[in-house]
Amino acid sequence: MMASLLVWPGSLRGRLFLILLAGLLSAQLLSFAVTRAERDQTARAVMLTTLQRDVVVAVALLDRLPAAERSEWLPLLERPTYRFALGSGSPGTAALSSRLTMIADEIRAALEPRFPVRFDAVSGSPVRLQGHVALSDGSALTIAVQPTLRPVASWLPVALALQLLVLVGCVWFAVRLAVRPLTRFAQAADALEPGRPATPFAEAGPDEVSRAARALNAMQQRVSRHLDERVRILAAISHDLQTPITRMRLRVETGVEGPEQDRILGDLEAIETLVREGIAYARSVHGDVEPPTRLDLRAFLESIAFDYQDTGCDVAVSGLPEVTIVTRPQALRRILTNLIDNAIRYANRAELDLQVVQGRITIAVLDRGPGIPADKLDAVLLPFVRLEGSRSRETGGTGLGLAIADQLAAAIGGRLRLSNRPGGGLEAAVTLS
Repeated sequence: MMASLLVWPGSLRGRLFLILLAGLLSAQLLSFAVTRAERDQTARAVMLTTLQRDVVVAVALLDRLPAAERSEWLPLLERPTYRFALGSGSPGTAALSSRLTMIADEIRAALEPRFPVRFDAVSGSPVRLQGHVALSDGSALTIAVQPTLRPVASWLPVALALQLLVLVGCVWFAVRLAVRPLTRFAQAADALEPGRPATPFAEAGPDEVSRAARALNAMQQRVSRHLDERVRILAAISHDLQTPITRMRLRVETGVEGPEQDRILGDLEAIETLVREGIAYARSVHGDVEPPTRLDLRAFLESIAFDYQDTGCDVAVSGLPEVTIVTRPQALRRILTNLIDNAIRYANRAELDLQVVQGRITIAVLDRGPGIPADKLDAVLLPFVRLEGSRSRETGGTGLGLAIADQLAAAIGGRLRLSNRPGGGLEAAVTLS
């Protein structure tokens, strides 16, 4: 049980809270202990001084009174911690504790040498101190001292509880202020996606927070500039390759016909496909250039499926719910056609599915092909990444179809997720918020 209570928190918020709370509580307890010790010491000094003065006065008074009147004065001289009694008192032992010895020394210093005094201790709870004095007429007088601690005020526990609540509240508030910027930084870093507009981080708050915010915003701008530069280079190279490829195709087509010509034309067609995909990938980074429009997803998906069916492709769609969304239709169409082409290429059949869960819309393209190894599901979303076996260049893939789909999904505020289906096949799901 104790081991579970002593588990170190995993969050920075919990660790800071425990460290600050433990430190402040320790300081508070130490301060309380010092104050209590000083209070007891002061109270003891006041008690001894008062006891010394009162005993001297009381013994002198009883000594001067007639023996018959002394018993009437005893209740008047009684105090909460000591009292006087005529006679030899209760039997006791001469062994005194350090505390009783200190009290006895104070009384002895006050009474002697006029009134010699002998002390003993009476057992009980608590132990009492007895001082035996002989008055001038030879009468025995007993001074019974019962040391007690000063009672704690009834309001003190309530004050300590309120103090503890205030302490916990202040620690929690301080930790919250310290950790909140880190949480916001983590959210901003998670929201940073290639091709998705970066929201500037508020450069406000303490100096350290504002400085880190400026660094984060500068990093976002550098990432955006590097991405734009990469896209421009890729688009320029892909565009410039189209002209020499076209000239080469014309020269080959006007040349001698035969198997060699067919091979060269096939290679040129593959290069043209790669160039077109490269341009498409470069443009997909800026998918937000298309204005968003209101779209009936059910009709939209059915129209895509019918277009494929008209060309003889097996694309199934059924039981789609009525869903309306504001999005960029051309970008969404390109995403789905890339995913459907991928499914048809490797499974000869694709199935479209539409789900709405808690306001999040998911469009899935399902197939029963060979699937993708689990450790490659993220890698295939990178440009020019191909897998061995059936998914290779010879099947017509360029390694850009899934990368374009992923890039466009991010550009329209969605996310593309690939997963293997139970029983074989691949599920490519586009989630839109």
